[in-house]
Amino acid sequence: MLEKVLTVLVGTVVLVAAFMFSLVILAVAVVVGLMIWGYFWWKTREIRQVMREQREQQQSQPRQQPSPDGHVIEGEAIVVDEVHEQTQDTKPQHRSNPPEK
Repeated sequence: MLEKVLTVLVGTVVLVAAFMFSLVILAVAVVVGLMIWGYFWWKTREIRQVMREQREQQQSQPRQQPSPDGHVIEGEAIVVDEVHEQTQDTKPQHRSNPPEK
């Protein structure tokens, strides 16, 4: 009987100690994270000010509309140029060219 009570008591103490230790680790992680964020915020204050000024300057200027006769083509192109090995009696042929007869 004493053995079971002692086991429960030791288990409870270990559980409480582990919980307290995890809270300390969490608190340290939060403090370190806030310090890193504060450092980053402090180091980027000048660039944020420049970006804010540029945005305000762009908003104060009237927008120019594109001309109605403008032609915009959007897309993507990939050029693949494959050359086959040359044999003794033929020239190298590109894949885009039809074979000669």
